[in-house]
Amino acid sequence: MVLPDLPASATAQDAAVVRVLSYNIRSLRDDRQALARVIRACAPDVVCVQEAPRFFRWRKAAAWLARETGLVHTTGGATATGPMLLTSLRAHVERTEDILLPRVPGLHRRGLATAVLRFGGHRGAGDIRLGVVSCHLSLAEAERYDQAGMVLDHLAALDVPYAVLAGDINDVPDGRAFQRLAGPLRDGWAAKPWGSEFTYSPGRPRRRIDAVFATEGVEILGCGVPAGLPGVSDADLKAASDHLPVLAALRLPRPEPDVR
Repeated sequence: MVLPDLPASATAQDAAVVRVLSYNIRSLRDDRQALARVIRACAPDVVCVQEAPRFFRWRKAAAWLARETGLVHTTGGATATGPMLLTSLRAHVERTEDILLPRVPGLHRRGLATAVLRFGGHRGAGDIRLGVVSCHLSLAEAERYDQAGMVLDHLAALDVPYAVLAGDINDVPDGRAFQRLAGPLRDGWAAKPWGSEFTYSPGRPRRRIDAVFATEGVEILGCGVPAGLPGVSDADLKAASDHLPVLAALRLPRPEPDVR
């Protein structure tokens, strides 16, 4: 069954449509070409990556993925302990920051890749500013819950009219950490389901532990796993990683001009 595509990226007088993809790529340990084909077929403006390569020659690996998908490595990777952002040339990068979350002894340190992007033309009045955070939360329940609160704090600190959080939450929708995020934010799948729901694991997906969230004011046009999207084959989804990606189309209304 062919899945109807989400609205394409677009810029109009009153709004911009931005496509955001969240993908745990398991450090490029699986079929890289399949991964690149999936990302290209999703035609994203922003890719929130988790488990980007973090060790030997990680920058070379990040550059390869950006080149093969027609995107730009914007921030993150080893500097954020795995989360990374790729963007299309349509996104004007205002600023970026890689954030390390507090270390818990005996557990893998986590981080965030963050950016403020502009859509809708050149910098200046009328541009639409979007904050983006890519995260990969802990496997440990207590630490994961605490990290969810830290992520919300960092998202708010971007101080933008619209923001998106995407990542591997390592929690299901009724879990404490997921619910902590879904309280102040809007869960893309719950708001406007599209495609498939479950993201883990590709062979027999039964759990939704990857998600795209948005702040109030962002219109979610559709969100879900792009299984059946033209160009996205089941074979590629199974071969590309141990997670399935989540694709969302978001409409960002253009802010009213400041007439003060």
